[in-house]
Amino acid sequence: MLGPFNRGGRRKPMGEINVVPFIDVMLVLLVIFMITAPMLTQGVQVDLPQVSSEPIEDIENQEPIIATVDKEGRFYLSIGGEDQDPISLEQIADRVIILLERRPGTQVLVKGHREVGYGAVVSLMSTLQTAGVSNVGLISEPPPEER
Repeated sequence: MLGPFNRGGRRKPMGEINVVPFIDVMLVLLVIFMITAPMLTQGVQVDLPQVSSEPIEDIENQEPIIATVDKEGRFYLSIGGEDQDPISLEQIADRVIILLERRPGTQVLVKGHREVGYGAVVSLMSTLQTAGVSNVGLISEPPPEER
């Protein structure tokens, strides 16, 4: 005699899908993406200015640190409006570290000539980030008023 599940050697087809292997694969992919996603993001973190931005207020009347890139790609560091000679990125990092140790919370601003290459400004901002600057402001001029 044949059993109730065995009709001539044929099995009754199942009407349900086994989703356990699918869930296992999805969990493995989720873990892989959670581990690799932070490694994929690179770059300099910058608080970008808004279109209708307001002037930056002085914090306790401290002069900001201004890092500048001129048209030829030379770097300058200005504290309190003092003009200085061109310096290297390493010297900028060293001086910014010393200045931020003396006056924590000092604003750091970047000023780049409109014709300077994007790479020079990014190199300067990356140097400032490695020197411990968490927020960098970008200096710009308002567009001329049309008449």
